[in-house]
Amino acid sequence: MSALDALDPQQRAAAEIVRGPVAVLAGAGAGKTRVITHRIAYGVEEGTYTPNRVMALTFTTKAAGELRGRLRAMGIVGVQAKTFHAAALAQLNFFWPTVAGDTAPTIVDNKVRLLAHAADSLRIRPDTNTLRDVASQIEWRKVTMRSIDEFGALGRSVGSLDTTALAELMTAYEKLKDERRQLDFEDVLLACAGMIESEPRVAVEIREQYRHFTVDEFQDVSPLQNRLLELWLGTRRDLCVVGDASQTIYSFTGADSRFLLEFGTRYPDATVVQLERNYRSAPPILDAANALMRDRPGALRLRAAREIEGAPAPTVTAYRDDDAEAEGIATRVRALVDGSGAPAAAASDIAILYRSHAQSARLQQALGRQGIPATVLGGTRFFDMPEVRQAILAIRAAAVAPSSLSFAEAVRDVLRGLGHTDEAPEAGGALRTAWEARQALLQLAEDAGPGATMRGFADELLARAKDQHEPSLQTVTLATLHAAKGLEWPHVFLAGASEGLLPISYATSLEAIDEERRLAYVGITRAERSLSISWSHGGGRSPRRPSRFLAEIGTGTLREADANATAAGRRP
Repeated sequence: MSALDALDPQQRAAAEIVRGPVAVLAGAGAGKTRVITHRIAYGVEEGTYTPNRVMALTFTTKAAGELRGRLRAMGIVGVQAKTFHAAALAQLNFFWPTVAGDTAPTIVDNKVRLLAHAADSLRIRPDTNTLRDVASQIEWRKVTMRSIDEFGALGRSVGSLDTTALAELMTAYEKLKDERRQLDFEDVLLACAGMIESEPRVAVEIREQYRHFTVDEFQDVSPLQNRLLELWLGTRRDLCVVGDASQTIYSFTGADSRFLLEFGTRYPDATVVQLERNYRSAPPILDAANALMRDRPGALRLRAAREIEGAPAPTVTAYRDDDAEAEGIATRVRALVDGSGAPAAAASDIAILYRSHAQSARLQQALGRQGIPATVLGGTRFFDMPEVRQAILAIRAAAVAPSSLSFAEAVRDVLRGLGHTDEAPEAGGALRTAWEARQALLQLAEDAGPGATMRGFADELLARAKDQHEPSLQTVTLATLHAAKGLEWPHVFLAGASEGLLPISYATSLEAIDEERRLAYVGITRAERSLSISWSHGGGRSPRRPSRFLAEIGTGTLREADANATAAGRRP
């Protein structure tokens, strides 16, 4: 059986070309990770690729772990699936002793703290929020490959720091970092690029090791990452990039979708394949997504690969204020979980998405009042939770003790010894969080195949921890639109679709508004079966208005919001 057999015609067209430049323009839900893994597997199958000479670059450690896990399941071991930073840091640590005659510098663990020390040397005392914003400007300056003088010419200021003071603080930060022999996160990429440019032997060795490159989420590469990629490639052209310009949501960190959109110009002989068949969402949801992105640069026209019987059209609901919106969403989530008027949904099948972290607390409280457990995405990683680490240690210890219980019952017995119960505590609070974590481990054990052992299960958990392959918790997910990228749920609630929240109040330029539109697009395309959008008047002296994006996503959508607003006794 070929690695291409499981692909549709468009996916196959992208995966079967394993040499030369290839650009895969993959719409939301089009199976881009599937294409990447099957393309690599096919290259190995054909003898074109040697696994350890393939570099697959991603933007998160979790995505790299998922890629390794999928390849491992296909029998492909040895592919270097890493983030740009992880790959660059590994090369720096390997080559630095021979290039510089010393160990590589350490990495700054807290940029804001170091900035505070630099500010002390200048006898200035910016507050913590100002220092955080300065750190962001330093990161942007470096990934866009600007010197401090070039940055100063832009005339930017941060809080009380004018352009001159900002440049002086950046200079003091760099001096202090050098004195302490440290590199920050962005320096890792800069130093790796500089080493390859200045040391021909290093360049030759790296290019000999890695012959074939794949880059996921190519719309998010920065000028610095693109430059490093060019140096890794040298004169070779075995490069496959995968991305979607409509999901460029990190421009503020230096991401530039031009590298994806202009790939065919840079490589005139490149194979460019569009993946527009969406395997995730119901047609009405895709209609809204397509309408929002119509005529935008690089926008793909998504087509549903399948009908989803009974899938409703997206709804828009207006509420009198934010508390009413949170309570309304929680009530509708409760109805979904209870199966009111439809098959019941698991809590883990539901997500509530929003633009700002500040919106999460009110929503979490409203869900708690409905008895619905929730997890805020971006909190403590599953395998870093004390309860999970304790459970894994206990499972490993139990692996050496004889037991007459079945495998799943033996795991249940270990978890009971740690305080796990069959009945869940009330929703909300640390006790329920710990219970959900242990219950997720128990579910993994119950889903294990025949012949599972405690030792094998412990090893699997450690492998999952390394790859950040986290199990699903049986909770509703709360997440910002940025954090939700790459994920999907059968039922999605998009909260706060009003002017000032989406688009956010500080998005004033056309480019910033377009970025907000792409965020809304990401939120819409996370939904598989149902999409519920809401906004509130805010209850203040300056009532909010519905987001301008609501008028763009389909006939009748804004009228529905107006009708709800009228019913609430407020003008929209």
